[in-house]
Amino acid sequence: MTSPAGPLRALSLPPRLNPLTSRHVAVIGSGAAGLVAARELGREGHSVVVFERGDQVGGTWVYTPKVESDPLGLDPRRAVVHSSLYDSLRTNLPREVMGFRDFPFVAREEDKNRDSRRFPGHSEVLEYLKEFAKEFGVEKLVRFETEVVYVGLVKSSDNFNKWKVRSKKRSGDEVGEIFDAIVVCNGHYSQPRIAQIPGIETWPGKQIHSHNFRVPEPFRDQVVILIGSAASAVDISRDIAGVAKQVHVASRSIAIEAIGKQPGYDNMWLHPMIKSAHEDGSVVFHDGSVIMADVILHCTGYKYHFPFLETDGTVSVDDNRVGPLYKHVFPPSLAPWLSFVGLPWKVIPFPLCELQSKWIASLLSERIMLPSEEEMTEDVKMFYSTLEVAGTPKRYTHQMPGLRQFDYDDWLAIQCGCSVSEDWRIKMYDSASKRKRTHPETYRDQWDDEDLILQAHHDFTKYFPNGINGY
Repeated sequence: MTSPAGPLRALSLPPRLNPLTSRHVAVIGSGAAGLVAARELGREGHSVVVFERGDQVGGTWVYTPKVESDPLGLDPRRAVVHSSLYDSLRTNLPREVMGFRDFPFVAREEDKNRDSRRFPGHSEVLEYLKEFAKEFGVEKLVRFETEVVYVGLVKSSDNFNKWKVRSKKRSGDEVGEIFDAIVVCNGHYSQPRIAQIPGIETWPGKQIHSHNFRVPEPFRDQVVILIGSAASAVDISRDIAGVAKQVHVASRSIAIEAIGKQPGYDNMWLHPMIKSAHEDGSVVFHDGSVIMADVILHCTGYKYHFPFLETDGTVSVDDNRVGPLYKHVFPPSLAPWLSFVGLPWKVIPFPLCELQSKWIASLLSERIMLPSEEEMTEDVKMFYSTLEVAGTPKRYTHQMPGLRQFDYDDWLAIQCGCSVSEDWRIKMYDSASKRKRTHPETYRDQWDDEDLILQAHHDFTKYFPNGINGY
């Protein structure tokens, strides 16, 4: 067996030599977004420092059994736990579509300590990211256990704005440094959003956000109301149903015909959204049904949060819209010196982050150019207007459901001179998404897209000349 480092190092895209301009760039976070941003910046010839407050790469894919002191995650004094992983989590995307474009996420079937499933658990994704960081030398750029506490603009002697970054080791004083550009990759799965429930102030039960859910055992013999309908809500409701007395799932997007007891479960029901909660312990749903519950579990998503970033109001978060941002990446008046990677959601995140990073790196070296500030600002206004006309709430600004993400990916690819999305990747994502809706219990272990898997593996052979199973 050949080490993957050999063929990948030989066949992956070579570094782009002799950049027009080399910048000193700070990357905040070493999750998937930060790792690929650092790689692309390095390939373009920039000097890179990655700040990571944890002790290893991987970001949200670093599992910990620890939870926060405030189960709702609202207390600003709490010690924040970055990860939101629950112990049983498996990916809801097949590994073939998940991986970075030139570093395929293939199964290591010969290694019994690895998870070779097509929809693997979270530990396998972390191992993949660690391999990526090692393969491309990114781990050498990371300052671990170093939290960024402040990022702000400063005037420099050459009349160009630069950025001051103040960071702090776990044990040590703050250190200030100057950078040409900032790439924000701090993730968006650590600041919970909470459902607003009339009367909840006097309701006597316990509330928790899924950010602080790890294992189902604490819910044994409890009556649990779970709010949400996204992938994590589906997983967690089934996880809890194995130990709880009753599980009642409340959702804004539920179809009327789906309300009621769920097939295959004696203790799980679907409901419309909660209407109110009361001090006698009862919870009333919008269809008039009433449940006496012990716990309300909020699987209600997360807020974008950049407590370290000071832009004098240039960039703000309004109802979970980070803006104004050109193409979800650049504030027009600060481009390309401030950028955000990984804000879009309901997407395949790793390839999207990769393309955003290529775009940022090429712009910073002046290999390609942005439109004028006025043109970018007008583009943002038109985008927001389109959302408003469609009735899309601000909080869905960065959502790219369905196949819309591939239009965005392909736009980025064209800007960078890269190939557009592979046909098999689009079809495989679509197939997995449909099976997730129609076969939520089995889609991770049963599928009908073997032809697409063969196409993907054929594409991967350019990175594995000895074959997928012989690398």
